[in-house]
Amino acid sequence: MTDFYHIVEEMNPNRLNMALTVLEGEALGQKALASDGSLVWESVQGGFFSEHREEIAALTDNCLKEFEGTRVFCELLGSEKKLVICGGGHVSIPVIQMGRMTGFHVTVLEDRPKFADNARRAGANEVICESFEEGLKRIEGDLETYFVIVTRGHRYDQACLESIAKKQHAYIGMIGSKKRVAVVKESVLEHGANPDVIAKVYTPIGLRIGAETPEEIAVAIMAEIIEVKNKCRRSGGYPKEILKGILNEETEKEPKILATIVAKKGAAPRGTGTKMLVLPDGTCIGTIGGGCVEAEILRQALVMIREGERRPRLCNVDLTGRFAEEDGMVCGGIIDVLLEIV
Repeated sequence: MTDFYHIVEEMNPNRLNMALTVLEGEALGQKALASDGSLVWESVQGGFFSEHREEIAALTDNCLKEFEGTRVFCELLGSEKKLVICGGGHVSIPVIQMGRMTGFHVTVLEDRPKFADNARRAGANEVICESFEEGLKRIEGDLETYFVIVTRGHRYDQACLESIAKKQHAYIGMIGSKKRVAVVKESVLEHGANPDVIAKVYTPIGLRIGAETPEEIAVAIMAEIIEVKNKCRRSGGYPKEILKGILNEETEKEPKILATIVAKKGAAPRGTGTKMLVLPDGTCIGTIGGGCVEAEILRQALVMIREGERRPRLCNVDLTGRFAEEDGMVCGGIIDVLLEIV
């Protein structure tokens, strides 16, 4: 089954990629991968999913579907979220920190060594200290890349926007006054930028919350990015740290349990597709919400490991009862969690 996770790791993020898992019946646990509506891999050749190619071709979003009466969890796969910040000034620093805090891989482009060092100290995963034009040549861009342009002047804004507008992206935001922004947009259009792309640039950047300080502006920027990200509904999939835990060669032969929320009703703390990897010693990578939910899933996962259980298990956790309330989980939802041996 490790083939599945290797293929997930290598799938092109600019395509519509789906992971499919049977949740009941004789085919319980069978998995498949589809890309742009076409079946590209299945755990059982000629199995359950080969008989349902038409249904697979119609999938576009996270959902529970019934294929001839059998429930299947259909998950739109996102990849690692990348935040690329052009500029390392005062606004950039809290954006870096909040980007890391919210799970983005943060890259900063800054041509001044002193400011590049500030970005490193703020926690950026990567800092490219060279001209913006050269630095952006090293950024490929994809549908999971969020670009933030917060340079020190409009000529730098223009250089960044001209380059970024040619790349795949999830978001482009640019700081600046209306006059400065208008000048930059007009200039890049004169240089042949796609008008449709330029029209969709978020500017002035950030949600309108009356932000004044660098920290408040960073909150507005990250709030807007999170809003865009969550509307795209590409937040499912297999986080990098979970794939690393599954494919770790040193522990490859150790049984691990992957817990995935496959359905929820009400105000459960985490959404469908959220994952947690449970190791034999009880260590967890990721979280499915904490509290009594996580404790119960961890308990069942460790039982599966101890008993050598190979068949997946679908667990129902009810957060509406008195037990959940006493444990501090007053969300009032119900979730189904799939436990799979990996």
